[in-house]
Amino acid sequence: MELLNLIGAYGGWSWLVAGFVLLGLELVVPGGILVWMGISAIVTGLLAFLLPGLDWPVEMLIFGVLALVSIVAWLRFRPNGEPTDRPFLNRRADRFIGQEVVLNEPIRDGAGRVSLGDTVWRVQGPDLAAGAKVRIVGADGALLRVEAA
Repeated sequence: MELLNLIGAYGGWSWLVAGFVLLGLELVVPGGILVWMGISAIVTGLLAFLLPGLDWPVEMLIFGVLALVSIVAWLRFRPNGEPTDRPFLNRRADRFIGQEVVLNEPIRDGAGRVSLGDTVWRVQGPDLAAGAKVRIVGADGALLRVEAA
């Protein structure tokens, strides 16, 4: 109830402060949602100054509608999947898919190991002897799925 009294007492100023606080929080907790909520609060504060007869329930409704519309629009139209010069930056194992390598350790009960570069990777596939040639067909995190080559 105190928050509603604060909004009612300070009107547009409370919305402006809340908007800038939300924008500042976006710097700490990035994700994009708080930006649009902050902008919605600032616009609501400006409307409260321009239309001084607005009651706090109407201001809350304006903020809610602006925040909801702007967040939904941002989630729908934000750019996704832009081409990059480093497509495997956070998917290191995916760059090995399609390569043929030799097993370091035999695959027993579906699990074994293989060396790629300076890293030893766990592999999953059919039981094979050490030294067998395998093709990497997929990756699940740090686990490579292989098949006999």
